[in-house]
Amino acid sequence: MKKYIAIFIMIVATGMLTACTTGQKQTAGIIGGGVVGGVAGGAITGGSPVGAAVGAIGGAVVGNELTK
Repeated sequence: MKKYIAIFIMIVATGMLTACTTGQKQTAGIIGGGVVGGVAGGAITGGSPVGAAVGAIGGAVVGNELTK
C-alpha cells in the first residue's frame, strides 16, 4: 500500500510542478526527472512514501534545470 501512496504522491507533485512551466522539452524534463527521482527515493528509503515524494520533487527540479 505504501508503494501506491508513494507513486500517487510522486505523480501529484510532478503534475503540480509541470503546471508552472512552458515548453514541451522542459515539461518532459520535469516529468522524467520526477519519475526517476521518485523511484530512486522510494528505493533508497525502502519504499517510504516520504522518500519517494522527496525524490520526485528533487528529480523534477533537476529535470527542470537541465532542460532550461
